[in-house]
Amino acid sequence: MATLWLLLALALLAFALLPLIRRGRGGIERVHPGHPDAADPERYGFLRQEELDVRMPGPDQDLLDVLDLVGRTGDYRAAAQLLAGTETEGERRWQRVQAFAGAASLELRERPGGVHETPGGQWLRVWRAEQPKDPGGAAVHAEFLAQQAWRTSVPGTDDFRIIMEEARDACERAALAAPGDPVPHLVMLSVARGLGWSRPDFDELWGKILGLAPHHMGAHLAALHYTCEKWHGSREEAYAFAEAAAARAPEGSLLAALPLFAVFEHLPEVNLVAGFYRSEVVVRAIHGALHAVHSARPDDPMLAHVRHLLVFFLVRAERWAEAMDQLVHVDGHVGALPWSLSEDPAEAFAVYRALAVAGYEANGGNPATLPG
Repeated sequence: MATLWLLLALALLAFALLPLIRRGRGGIERVHPGHPDAADPERYGFLRQEELDVRMPGPDQDLLDVLDLVGRTGDYRAAAQLLAGTETEGERRWQRVQAFAGAASLELRERPGGVHETPGGQWLRVWRAEQPKDPGGAAVHAEFLAQQAWRTSVPGTDDFRIIMEEARDACERAALAAPGDPVPHLVMLSVARGLGWSRPDFDELWGKILGLAPHHMGAHLAALHYTCEKWHGSREEAYAFAEAAAARAPEGSLLAALPLFAVFEHLPEVNLVAGFYRSEVVVRAIHGALHAVHSARPDDPMLAHVRHLLVFFLVRAERWAEAMDQLVHVDGHVGALPWSLSEDPAEAFAVYRALAVAGYEANGGNPATLPG
């Protein structure tokens, strides 16, 4: 997204010119590194940039433990057991399928294999070979193929289409292996976007997903991409899709935050000043997301996704205290939008975090005044 890159470039430039900042009556003042009044994120208990985990948006210790074990041993069985014990109806299964597929894809990129080298991600191939009817392995394989298409090919090319066609077939096999599991259909949303399915075909797929998981936040985020202007819809269509989902969301659902994701997907190319982020459409979307965050279950797996996007918008709107409140909850894990669009998600997150700390202190805040 061109806008995000430009915003991050401007933020990085500002951060380079003002490496450390402090509060002052006139706003944010320049100070030299080591100044006793310099803003320091570590004073708030935030992790150093090199300690930030880029693999996921929030903590899932069971998943982290299994990812480390599979990566270290090359044995898929712990992954199979974890997915077998993860409920199909919730958000967590979708996140774990994505994480395992992503791990295999990244391993393959790092170790493509050769005459005397086993390719990375071999554990996924063994998993599929030894347990071809396992629903978890089938879903991970389908997601792996979809991720491979996006990561290694250009949409519209023959290579991209070939891999996406394989992903489509894998999705169909995964759906047959687990009729009540929405995850294979969620993977198919990526296929539909990549292959440019017609709207009637997309609507048929979306109807199946709503029948299985009508309030699934991850499904709505995946479907939102299809409706966006840069793919197969428009700004108006995406906004309407997001607002309709938010309107029918039950209390405690994070779907009330979906309009903020629609706004993010259609950020203008020229409005880089804080005024845009205080406009009616953005403020309304921010307030919807804040309401969703405050009413959601603390253990909702999608909560961190919304908090991360709120950090981005609240910093751009110079709503420092509210940005800091979100940072307290998500610091440590940065595998979410918008940071995941950067080549260095930890650096992108750290820039915005530093700006939030600086703005907070410029308005009289300090570690003692920050709610826990």
